[in-house]
Amino acid sequence: MQYKIYPPEKLKTTIELPASKSISNRVLILNALSLNTNPVENLSDCEDTQVIIDAFNSDSNVFDVKGAGTAMRFLTAFLAGMDGEWIVQGSKRMHERPIYPLVDTLKAIGADIEYLKNEGCPPLKIRGKRLQGGEVYVSGSVSSQFISALMMVAPTMENGLIINIRDEIISKPYISLTAKLMEEYGIHLKWEGNRIKIKPQSYKPVSFKVESDWSAASYWYEMVALCPDAEITLLGLKENSYQGDANLISLFKDLGVSTEFVSNGVVIRKAGKPIKKFFHNFIYEPDLAQTFAATCCFLHVPFIFSGVQSLRIKETDRIEALKTELKKLGFVLRETDSEMLEWDGERCFVEENAVMDTYDDHRMAMSLSSAAILFKSLTMNDPHVVSKSYPNFWDDLRKAGFRIEEV
Repeated sequence: MQYKIYPPEKLKTTIELPASKSISNRVLILNALSLNTNPVENLSDCEDTQVIIDAFNSDSNVFDVKGAGTAMRFLTAFLAGMDGEWIVQGSKRMHERPIYPLVDTLKAIGADIEYLKNEGCPPLKIRGKRLQGGEVYVSGSVSSQFISALMMVAPTMENGLIINIRDEIISKPYISLTAKLMEEYGIHLKWEGNRIKIKPQSYKPVSFKVESDWSAASYWYEMVALCPDAEITLLGLKENSYQGDANLISLFKDLGVSTEFVSNGVVIRKAGKPIKKFFHNFIYEPDLAQTFAATCCFLHVPFIFSGVQSLRIKETDRIEALKTELKKLGFVLRETDSEMLEWDGERCFVEENAVMDTYDDHRMAMSLSSAAILFKSLTMNDPHVVSKSYPNFWDDLRKAGFRIEEV
């Protein structure tokens, strides 16, 4: 399927954003661990979250997480401590994504996990039992979700768990998010430097309402940055959010977008000129990197991004995907080393009748969609991939005045 996207003449609208995927996925695990019968309010309706819901509602011992990396990691740790024999599998791409750092750590504290195909990757057979716990050493430079997965199941272990984190921690705000949510469910933990200590204890059932998703907000900020006189109200965003991606407020201020908090969310406006060159380390906000790469190119703002090494092991190799797709639109991006992505302003010819590929990656589709504003129209393959995190994205664009045709 292809969409052809045409921008509105004026961008002024109110959007009800999806609930936070990151919070929803964690709260589902915490709810299960607390044996909570209270339903979570405002759960995300995205594909990633639905995979976890389906797993908990299933009578089967075989769980298909499709392309949901978070679900794969969180369920692996969760099921390792649950009596029974379980199989966790996913998409072809999921079976290529390494999970051995988590599996090796779980095995070290008593888990019984077997690789069913390629060593180090899903699918997995898990023979669940209560884990011993103890002390482990994990790298912080691969995926924060491995650490979050261990943290959430740590209170259920016989001896609790001490997690020593080696190397620089990527996506640290997501670990902070996990810690704060665990505390809301009654867990006491101690986090000092690169050491997290969690004693054996019980989760407490609580009532919980999920806030809106700051990552989803980033695509609307991108549109406002590109549209003179734009004004969008985004509902459900909290000023004192647990989400690390709320840092986009200060980052987009440098690109000419203002943020005003109101009682039910934020109002964002085109409010000034962007800076002449954009520098940022995305080690803590990797999910924003694609949005800012596209925005900077479309605003003709050269940039240097560091801390992007984790983008290679996401839904696709996001660095290569960005280089390929933005080159179609006339922007030549370069890697200066494995952790840096740069655009120095170099242009090339725009590919005639260019069609954007999405690589089965929701963030590629959404971050590139704003190119329709710059080029007056945009054709995109496989636009349905947005269902992974923002199923109503295209409907919301239509509400904002975009014309979207299936071709």
